[in-house]
Parts: sequence; C-alpha cells; structure tokens
Amino acid sequence: MGRVFLDGYLDVPPERLAAVRAALPEHARLTRAEPGCIRFEVAESTEVPGRLLVSEIFADQTAFDSHQARGKATAWAEITAGLPRHYTIHTGP
Repeated sequence: MGRVFLDGYLDVPPERLAAVRAALPEHARLTRAEPGCIRFEVAESTEVPGRLLVSEIFADQTAFDSHQARGKATAWAEITAGLPRHYTIHTGP
C-alpha cells in the first residue's frame, strides 16, 4: 500500500473567512499529530482571495481514512460545513 496524496483548494466566502482562519491552527495541529501524517499544509492563495491551498501526505490509506473520520467530528468540520472542496487524491510511493 502506498502513500496517499491530497492536493487542491477550498474557497471560503469573505463572511466566513475570519472563522475559518481562527479554526485552522488547531485543525492543523491535530492533523499533524495523527499517526501516519507525513505532511499537512494549508496556505492562503496570493492570487485568489479566500482560497486555501491544501497539500496533504499520509503514510497509507489507513492513516488517510483515520484522518478523514476524525476530521468529520471536529470544530473544523462544523466551521467549513458546506464549503466545496476541490481536491485530487491519489496514491504513490
């Protein structure tokens, strides 16, 4: 089983951006502490206002699935509920 890579973006409307920014550090901290998390980076785009660029690497599918399950039960999930995610997920070495 190979690593799982997630890359893409999340567009946040201006009226929700402050709340998303405030919740992001804790979400990142918890994710980076998960077993199998190799990289978790979220950065604001310099070209598109409100766009968060996301890049994740997990050791394997099990670690990625655990992250997805944990993430659904967090404040981050509530704060970002309904925001479309534009992600590409693939596996590799």
